[in-house]
Amino acid sequence: MTDTAIGVPNAVAMGFFFLFIAVTLGITYWAARRTLTTEHFYAAGRIIRPGQNGLALAGDYMSAASFLGIAGLVSTTGFDGLIYSTGWLVGWPVVLFLIAEPLRNLGKYTFADVVAYRLRQTPVRIAAAIGTLATVAFYLIAQMVGAGGLIRLMFGISYEWAIVMVGAVMIAYVLFGGMIATTWVQIVKAVVLLGGASLLAVLVLARFGMNPATLFAAAAERQGAAVLAPGRLVSNPLDAISLGMALMFGTAGLPHILMRFYTVPDAKSARTSVFYATGLIGYFYLMTFVLGFGAMVLVGPDAIRRVDAGGNMAAPLLAEALGGTPLLGFIAAVAFATILAVVAGLALSGAAALSHDLWVSVVRRGHSDPGEQLKVARVATLLLGILAVALGITFKGQNVAFMVSLAFAIAASANFPALILSIYWRGWTTAGAVVSMLTGTATTLLLIYLSPTIQVDVLKQASVWFPLRNPAMITIPLAFAGGVGVSLLTAEPAAAERFAEVERRTHLGAAVD
Repeated sequence: MTDTAIGVPNAVAMGFFFLFIAVTLGITYWAARRTLTTEHFYAAGRIIRPGQNGLALAGDYMSAASFLGIAGLVSTTGFDGLIYSTGWLVGWPVVLFLIAEPLRNLGKYTFADVVAYRLRQTPVRIAAAIGTLATVAFYLIAQMVGAGGLIRLMFGISYEWAIVMVGAVMIAYVLFGGMIATTWVQIVKAVVLLGGASLLAVLVLARFGMNPATLFAAAAERQGAAVLAPGRLVSNPLDAISLGMALMFGTAGLPHILMRFYTVPDAKSARTSVFYATGLIGYFYLMTFVLGFGAMVLVGPDAIRRVDAGGNMAAPLLAEALGGTPLLGFIAAVAFATILAVVAGLALSGAAALSHDLWVSVVRRGHSDPGEQLKVARVATLLLGILAVALGITFKGQNVAFMVSLAFAIAASANFPALILSIYWRGWTTAGAVVSMLTGTATTLLLIYLSPTIQVDVLKQASVWFPLRNPAMITIPLAFAGGVGVSLLTAEPAAAERFAEVERRTHLGAAVD
């Protein structure tokens, strides 16, 4: 396939784009009238039902990396793209069995509430906010890069103006509607994305007798048998292990995912919503594999790379090959809805870290009236929107699935060890928590900077200091070791005494303070 309408303003895409914007801004207006307190802004009043929250969780998780990035990686490298689908899916049992109920029972708005529950508030919340903001920043990069590429192709405008447009709409969602608007935007997006991806997958399989094996055989015939074997994307076994660790444990440390557990009434609802989300996400990731190989066969890796160096336009190009310009417009609008909803969730979690964890708990020492908290949260949202635009412009051209894997590495190293040890270890101390979170954040950022990801792909250097593209295999053990070692050296009797209360609330629950 050589000719494409991508890059030419698409009336269908614009129509669906404005329809989605109109519907979601209507939701935002409705939500804004109900967002009267900090509990509404951060936790949607804790009235979201398990099924709704399961859809919203799936919507939050099925990002541009899932839809655009994985399809692109599979279409250009073959089987190895599956490592992202598998890694992101297998993280959910960790959330289900270790995180969901304790988090809902112990926390209030952010995961830092859990880590700081029996420790000294100020140092723990500062360290947690640093890890949260680093994770959010890298995740935002991927979403904004995908959004910029899509809007540029749908409207025929420059990448930079496309990024600004996305940032402005995202700010409106969070600024006025808070978690109520974000939740319903996620639900709408999840339904639209699952429907669009299902349609595309069925159309692909229809070309091959509804038999995936025939599709894979066609891919091997056209691109060589190597596309059905591992090694083309991740040839170093250590890289594969490190990437897998980041994707699996990072899920349980993502701030915007963890915040969703506070929107339901109780811990049972939190667990049930994870169950729903896991089924929906698993179904979606199975489809991305069909879409990736479909694009490989029906479009071709070279044609995909010509349109977008990172391969992110594989799914829209596949839609065009199957249904012409109208289907291209619909799928491009679906992908945009995907990005916009995830960006809104990320902005909300970043705003919560700045306002709830830093301003209210550290600067104001817990003495801040609800009106002030809302104002600070909205200012934080505005700042994060500006940051998102700047990051999206800076990292133009990167594959979005790969960029998200770096956000997962930070979450897995900075947040996951501290969260697990806070819930399950009596000997956990304030100093240990701070060291664990700062070690995880700092070492991950340093090794990402020294890795081929930045040195070769961004800075165009010929050599690198650190060989692995994803540092999680090094940084997760370092975060655990640092936290445990320092906790053993700095006993904190008051924290140990409160562990009994943590255990009680973890298992039995309690009314949120």
